[in-house]
Amino acid sequence: MPNAEWYSQLIKPSWAPPSWLFGPVWTVLYIIIFISFGMVFYKAITHKISWLIALPFLLNLVFNLAFTPIQFGLKNNVLALIDILLVVGTLIWALVGIWNASSDLRWVVYVNIPYLLWGLFATVLQMTVTYLNR
Repeated sequence: MPNAEWYSQLIKPSWAPPSWLFGPVWTVLYIIIFISFGMVFYKAITHKISWLIALPFLLNLVFNLAFTPIQFGLKNNVLALIDILLVVGTLIWALVGIWNASSDLRWVVYVNIPYLLWGLFATVLQMTVTYLNR
């Protein structure tokens, strides 16, 4: 079954957003991620912050990019739930770390609030979808 058809067949809560909304939301979020995470990596490369501060940002990208292949390629809701928990967990770790490490990069925390809110929403949605389709 093709990926879109497979996902459309899953039982979802009534409050799940329409499928068309995910593309625009992620487009905006990836622009925010590209700019803010890019600045963190630039500061790490230029030795203005430690790579240990940049590590959760890197892990967040790995887990974020793994979600679609897990959810839609493997069609595995449980692994997708674990992955989205890792996305949110590494994002919180990253934002706390950068807040404490660099006062001139605190804007990174503020601009990533929409990403954090969407990630928390996506986590609850994935938990619900996983439960409903067990």
